[in-house]
Amino acid sequence: MNFQINRNILLNNLLIAQRGLPNKTPLPVLNAIKIEVNPDHLILTTSNSDLAIQVLVDDESLKVVQTGKIAIPGKFLIEIVRKIDSNLIEFSLVDNKIVTIKADRSEFNLRLMDVLDYPEVDFLENNEPIELDSEIIKSIISETNFATANNEKRPILTGVHFSNVDNNLIAVSTDSYRLSQKRLQLRNQPSDFNFVIPSKSLDELSRILDIASDNIQIFSTSNKVLFKFPNILFQTRLLEGKYPDTERIIPVDFPIIIPFNKEELLSAVERVALLSPKDRETNYNIIRLTLRPDKIVEISSTNTEVGDALEEVIPTSEVKGTTLRISFSSKYLIEALKSFRSPEIIISFAGDVKPFVLTGSRDIGLLHLILPVRID
Repeated sequence: MNFQINRNILLNNLLIAQRGLPNKTPLPVLNAIKIEVNPDHLILTTSNSDLAIQVLVDDESLKVVQTGKIAIPGKFLIEIVRKIDSNLIEFSLVDNKIVTIKADRSEFNLRLMDVLDYPEVDFLENNEPIELDSEIIKSIISETNFATANNEKRPILTGVHFSNVDNNLIAVSTDSYRLSQKRLQLRNQPSDFNFVIPSKSLDELSRILDIASDNIQIFSTSNKVLFKFPNILFQTRLLEGKYPDTERIIPVDFPIIIPFNKEELLSAVERVALLSPKDRETNYNIIRLTLRPDKIVEISSTNTEVGDALEEVIPTSEVKGTTLRISFSSKYLIEALKSFRSPEIIISFAGDVKPFVLTGSRDIGLLHLILPVRID
């Protein structure tokens, strides 16, 4: 096996493949990046217990002298390529156990793992796919993934639920204290789907979407889902179990509706949260929202050990309803507000002790729900 390639092209593709390297694994060969050298392209493969990634590299700078395949220690390879200054890098195999990497006056000899021990990855393409633009997938992740559960008490809640309802994609996440939901019309007619993708896998996918943009096809089975880019395959396991019916907890009647300037409300909440007490169950800072009879909104916090804070926020237009007094996690409201692109946010309240809903005029199909907290 012998080839040479542009250093920047190789590094960019290695950084994508790197997302599939495990932090810990009982199978040492998975710490390697599998490189398959074909006459006109390379294939880079990584995998762990949760996901697998395959990257096709077919740049014009690639010159293949001899084909072959190797399993090369991933982290060492990436650091070597990262530190090299040369435009071109040459790889050559020595005795099937060592690969020599040459670049200008630099030379590295890396011991290889047995490529025959590297497990075959079955990338699926089985049914009519979902077709989405990469920017849409990235926005769905940023709008929902933060609301998944962090603990493993209910594993199904540690991911985002995706389903097809009347040819609408609905993505939902909840940690049982808040909920995020994104609904959008699908442009094609995919097979029915209903699956939950682990939050950590979506984080890794989002990082790839930062550097790879294109139309993406999504294939799924009962236990895994594949995101197919033009030159990248990203496959992740799915969470097992039945996702709870979240539609029933979203109120439909809202006697109080208040429009806010997003940035003004966000700044007020962040300041008041500095002195807010922590909830015993979630350990998150609790603040209070009060709608006064004069339609001015107060955001306040009282901490018996530190002091108190109060901000007045003027709604951007007419307020529906009379008075309100409700307490909730400042963290939940801050994270929800930051996910909106709209400059104006509508908060709809079902009552003092009922969940409330946030929507934005420019964020079509997006809503966030937050449960209130009872405080003395």
